[in-house]
This record gives sequence, C-alpha cells and structure tokens, in this order.
Amino acid sequence: MEHRWMRWAPAVVVPVAIAAAVIVAPLAAGASDLPVKSPADVLRLVAASDTRSFSGTVEQSSELGLPSLPSTSSSSTSDDASAANLLELALADHTAKVWVDGPTRVHVQVLDKLAERDAIRNGSDVWLYQSAKKQVAHATLPSRSAESATPDATTLTPSAMAQRFLDAVDPSTSVTLGDPVRVADRDAYDLVLTPKTDATLVGSVSIAVDGKTGIPLKVSVLARGATTPAFEAGFTAFSTDKPDASLFSFTPPKGATVSEHKLPTRDGAAHPSVGHPKPTVTGSGWSTIVALPAGSAPASLTDDPLVAQLTQPVDRGGALSSSLVSVLVTPDGRVLAGAVPVSALQAAAAAPAR
Repeated sequence: MEHRWMRWAPAVVVPVAIAAAVIVAPLAAGASDLPVKSPADVLRLVAASDTRSFSGTVEQSSELGLPSLPSTSSSSTSDDASAANLLELALADHTAKVWVDGPTRVHVQVLDKLAERDAIRNGSDVWLYQSAKKQVAHATLPSRSAESATPDATTLTPSAMAQRFLDAVDPSTSVTLGDPVRVADRDAYDLVLTPKTDATLVGSVSIAVDGKTGIPLKVSVLARGATTPAFEAGFTAFSTDKPDASLFSFTPPKGATVSEHKLPTRDGAAHPSVGHPKPTVTGSGWSTIVALPAGSAPASLTDDPLVAQLTQPVDRGGALSSSLVSVLVTPDGRVLAGAVPVSALQAAAAAPAR
C-alpha cells in the first residue's frame, strides 16, 4: 500500500474525478466581442495555441449521485483512511491554485481547511506534499520524459483535461458552438461535443475556449437527460503572466516524512510490465468499455468496507454506478469500466472471450 499515494497522484494534483473523463462546468452566456468563428475554426484555435505560461484558480464541485463518503476517525486503519482521502479528493468540492511554465514546470496546490496538498513538477523532479500529515513523496522522471510534455500527475490542469476530449473527437461526435461565454473575466467560445449514440451516459461536453489564447478554461459534462452538471472544474481566475521560478522549487519542510519512488521508463526497461494486467477494449467512441482480466481486483479491494459502501451487488459482481461513469468488479476479479450503463458492462462481462 506504500505506493498508493503516488499511484493515485492524478487525484491529488487537480480538481478532477472519475476516470479522468468527467469534468463539468455550467457556462454562463453573455455579450462578447469575439470574432465569429465556426466549430472547425475554434478547434484550430486550440490546436494553434502557443501560450506556454499561465496561472489561475480552479474550482471543482460534483453531483455524481454517489453515496457520501464516511468520515475517517483515529481508529480507522491507515489503508481505510488513505482510500477515503483519495476518494474525497476525486469526488468532493475543492479549490486549487495552478501555475504552469511550459510542459515540464507545473505546480498545483489543492487548498483544504487549514491545510494544503501540493503537486510540483520541475523538470525531472516530481513532488507530492500533504501538509496535514507532513508527508512528502518524490520521484525522478526517466530521462526520456524529463524534457518532454509526456503527461504525468502534475500536468492534469483543466486545459490538459479538456484536450483529452478534443483529441477524442471523431465521427461519433457532433461538434457545434454555443453562445459566447465569460470565464474568469475572459471572453470564450463555447465548443459543444455531443455523442451521436445513446449508448453512453454522457449527454454533452462543453469546453470554454479562451478567445485570445486558445486555452480551454473550463470544461462541462452533462449526463444524458440531465439539466444540471454532474461534475464541474474550471478557472475562476486566469492570467498569462509568467509565474515566478520559485513556485516550482520545493524543499521538504522540517519534520516531514519523505518517501522516494521509482517510475518506469517510457520503454518499460526500468520496470518490465510482467505481471501487470493488460486491458482489453470493446466498443468505440463514447461507448468504449475497458476491461482488466481475472485477478486484477484483489480480494482486499472487494472486501474493503469503503468499496462495499460505494458499490451495490448486481448480477455478475459489484457495481459502482455514477451519473457519468460505471465500474463493474466480477467475482473472479475482472474490472470493467466505461461511460456506459452498468447493464452494458454486465453484457460485456458475459460475452465470450475473443
């Protein structure tokens, strides 16, 4: 369990949530002096963006239809408390400060009551810090990725998350423009992605694209048939000024516990993938289902009281069902997930292996 914090780092570094694919924000329409553009023009605006430095404040809130998480007490085991804290990061409301200076210098600070959680990437160094527990995790990125924009825990800003949706645009998606919006006191285009299939839980994704820089400022996902957001994250304050270099330097505070972690190289040479389950993918586009083979979910996971509270027993296993994402864990330890109803995961679990 000692590597769980680093493994779950994406949940620590930015207001994001389930499967890195459900970010939502209500976008308020208003008057704008933006030039008239087509959806294709706005897509090109994002692709051509050359703004490398920016900072701002990010807000997250979610209404995924999941049960409330139990509060951890002093009698809770460290593993129970860790799992609850990680889920709280993914599912609860948060405010974060974000500083970016190119692809390899990123600092995200999640603000808690009288505490903070920081993730910092400065070149090849990645630091994760929890002030409440005085815990620090450090890792050195492999040389091949130290000077690249390869995604890591500290690059999951709202802009990077929006790019995931834009990269996935294909013929299964209708791309349109809504009315111009104001986000963080900036005029933005409202790029709307709508699945053409009703086999997904996602109703639509709206991305507020800054009219000057082309940077996605806010992303909104509505569940199918819903009128209010299921999850939201985006900038409430935004600046293109270059952040001070000191914001990317980190020295562990006195008295903090520091743990070192090794990360695999891009070719897997440092840590061969032997023993790591290889996922299979069925379906396509918005109805894609990713499955891990039997034995991927250990008994300790399925027997965890916290997991039991968040899931419900169904035919062929236990299911976590939110308004945007579903997960099914079968008795033989298979794990299936997708932005689809639980029934679709059950059908995939029942299908003969190919």
